[in-house]
Amino acid sequence: MNPLALLFLIAGLGLIGWLTGRARAQRIDRGGAKRLHSLPSQHGWYVATWAVLPALLFVAVWASLSPSLVRDAVLEHPAAKQLPQFEFERDALLAEAKRVAEDPDAKAFDPLAAELAPATRAAENRYNWMGSAMAILLAFAGGLFAWSRIRAQLKARSQVERIVMLLLLVASLIAILTTLGIFLSLLWESLRFFEQVPITDFLFGTHWSPQVIEASNPGKSLGAVPLFWGTFFIGAVIAMLVAIPFGLMSAIYLTQYAAPRVRAWMKPTLEMLAGVPTVVYGYFAALTVAPAVRDLAVHLGMPFASSESALAAGLVMGVMIIPFVSSMADDSIAAVPTAMRDGSLAMGATHSETISRVLLPAALPGVVAGVLLAVSRAIGETMIVVMAASGAANITLNPFESATTVTKQIVDLLTGEAEFDSPKTLAAFALGLTLFVITLLLNIVALRVVKKYREAYE
Repeated sequence: MNPLALLFLIAGLGLIGWLTGRARAQRIDRGGAKRLHSLPSQHGWYVATWAVLPALLFVAVWASLSPSLVRDAVLEHPAAKQLPQFEFERDALLAEAKRVAEDPDAKAFDPLAAELAPATRAAENRYNWMGSAMAILLAFAGGLFAWSRIRAQLKARSQVERIVMLLLLVASLIAILTTLGIFLSLLWESLRFFEQVPITDFLFGTHWSPQVIEASNPGKSLGAVPLFWGTFFIGAVIAMLVAIPFGLMSAIYLTQYAAPRVRAWMKPTLEMLAGVPTVVYGYFAALTVAPAVRDLAVHLGMPFASSESALAAGLVMGVMIIPFVSSMADDSIAAVPTAMRDGSLAMGATHSETISRVLLPAALPGVVAGVLLAVSRAIGETMIVVMAASGAANITLNPFESATTVTKQIVDLLTGEAEFDSPKTLAAFALGLTLFVITLLLNIVALRVVKKYREAYE
């Protein structure tokens, strides 16, 4: 059975369970003669929950188990004895057979895959129908069990609320578990990298050349200091020199000077910058800003200036994160109590003096938190630096020279043809782990600052 159709069927059984459960509770109530502990609709939700949740849990478990069952069934086919011994080639042939099995019009490149396609199709159909039948049976059994338990004294409301609280807890843990999974996967691959390259060579080495790696000493060519410097220089220096002044000044104007009608259309327009895809910024940086920056460098006496400069990527990145700084600064300034501003004006201070000496110092924790979040967003940006920054790892203070970033190198390392177990490929995971830890620390600091700021005016 089609998975979408199965989900609709389970939802329909849940609706039937809700209707029958509510009807049974209304009959038990007898017009109010027997006072129910819970409302009839809550009894309906009790039945619907028992009908839907066990079936959905089984569908999720079956979806993770059925591919291995199908694989085992296909491997028992007589033609499977011709499969190659190497696991990679075998998986490729089985994947091709699955593709042909799911699309009868598709053509197989390998005759063996075409021969295994009918067996794959038969196994998938068999296990799909088995899973669908079990899910429907569980939905019926769960709904019938809950329906039979409906009594006047049944605390349906408490049980439904307990289930809802459990679902909310699971939903809240998803982000934590996802973060933990990302960290552990990066850590595992990074440990494999550090078995081949000393961590000191990686973190403190000043030479980055993954294209030429010595087998006897791979750490000599994998020093990541130029990458860290390029990331900091582009994302935390150049981009912030653009984003902080423009973001802060736009927030001050919108909160203190702009008329309500101007703010009504100007603030959404400014925040639209955050919704522009980063690949669009990348095209803008590569096709418009980079040539202009190169021409400027030529006029300044640098005839061999590169169009893939740190300044081009940093400028566009700064424009991209202006809404992050502006939005946080706007909220922070607006949260300052009006009495502080009115008191300053009443003491004879001008509007500009009130902003610079009262509002901004009071809103400083929120502004700093916004800047830290913007920095973490900037150093993790990929598309702009991939399209506008260079791949040359340099340690330089000249913004017109080429520079690269951690994210740019991760893309380059993982899109090559090197073996997965090679130091060149595993270096991408070590870079990702380092970037993950840095951004995580910046977010933690920013959240602590925001929390302290909020507590100050509650």
